[in-house]
Amino acid sequence: MRICVVGTGYVGLVSGSCLADVGNTVWCVDRNEAKVAALKRHEMPIFEPGLEEVVKRNEDEGRLYFTSRLAEGLKDAEICFITVDTPPGGDGRADLTNVLAVAREVGELLDHPAVVVTKSTVPVGTTFKVKAAVADGLTKRNLDPDKLLSVASNPEFLKEGDAVNDFMKPDRVIVGVETEEVGDKLHALYTPLMRRQDRFMRMSVQSAELAKYAANSMLATRISFMNEMARLCDAVGADIGDIRHALGSDPRIGPDFLYSGLGYGGSCFPKDTKAVINLGAENASKLTVVEAADRTNDEQREWFWRKIESRFGGATGLADRHVGVWGLAFKANTDDVRFAPALYIVERLLAAGAKVAAYDPVAMETARAAMGEAASRVRWARSCYDAAEGASALVVCTEWREFRSPDFAKIKALMKEPAIFDGRNLYDPKLVRSQGFEYTGVGRS
Repeated sequence: MRICVVGTGYVGLVSGSCLADVGNTVWCVDRNEAKVAALKRHEMPIFEPGLEEVVKRNEDEGRLYFTSRLAEGLKDAEICFITVDTPPGGDGRADLTNVLAVAREVGELLDHPAVVVTKSTVPVGTTFKVKAAVADGLTKRNLDPDKLLSVASNPEFLKEGDAVNDFMKPDRVIVGVETEEVGDKLHALYTPLMRRQDRFMRMSVQSAELAKYAANSMLATRISFMNEMARLCDAVGADIGDIRHALGSDPRIGPDFLYSGLGYGGSCFPKDTKAVINLGAENASKLTVVEAADRTNDEQREWFWRKIESRFGGATGLADRHVGVWGLAFKANTDDVRFAPALYIVERLLAAGAKVAAYDPVAMETARAAMGEAASRVRWARSCYDAAEGASALVVCTEWREFRSPDFAKIKALMKEPAIFDGRNLYDPKLVRSQGFEYTGVGRS
């Protein structure tokens, strides 16, 4: 099939390159001409394991193209995916400005039958707004929307750090459609990715739109629940690691997403929980559980910060002390720092007057950009050991593999005071303490 993907962010670039990898001809469209030029040089705008190889292979083999002109990408396309961002507004609602702008432009250009698919995470009802916007443009050009336009919802379920694998081996493909014909077309598109077992799910457009929000809200709730249990463990002398194993062995619960830490971040959970809370409010359906999960996530960072602060007798005790920070991305295997707990910790340290040395294997540049002026007050370390040099505290914020088994003897020799604050529970408390460190984890007795 000939496919058009509008937006070369995280979702669009992964989706477009992977669809090309199974034989489709895919045009990825982005209005940022510099970004398009970089992609043509095989320079990735994001860090995602395996993505660069997929992009390069399919561009070299003539299946994947990049353009800044929607007319070029849309020409003869059977399916057009809208994958532009839906950032949270000041009130937490998803901002649909970019999605609807694309829809209007499609309406100004479309001249043949096509399926327009919303793949961005959008509130219920958005796909029909897209349909109305495209139809309006067609009608103004004296074209019949009923003959040219079909719409569908196809939410993405990609984990940053493993997105290529998720797309190529999906655990489910959800589509919301109005007609069997559109459902069949999308089924044919995704069939090459489901040869072992068909995981294609058809449902109403409204159900498909809500499915993504429901999934992310459920996962966010599990994380927040475990973080609340970690706080309770800390208060009563229990160990959250033991609790996690006990819960995970129950087949009704399972072991996934039961890790406590600094809270969730990234491009999905924070904005999607807030968006679904607002969706509930707009429809007189209060989502008490999701509201609590969202509130707990904000509280978790502050709770951990107070542990660091209290170790030094309050914020004033951190003034002029050197603090090393390991990890800036919200999770390992990505350079995404959106809503990253690490940036919250760094900002609090700087506000307290601490001298911060930070290190992350891939997220240094995105962190610098996100921090703005405050970035000039951080020493950007060359390695994890460089960040620990002269430090009175070492704060672990991201679970990168290279942080999991460090040379503790070397770290102790480098640090001024051997205090480790393990925000990801990477280390065995007994082992670290036996090496002469003060150890503070998340709910670890």
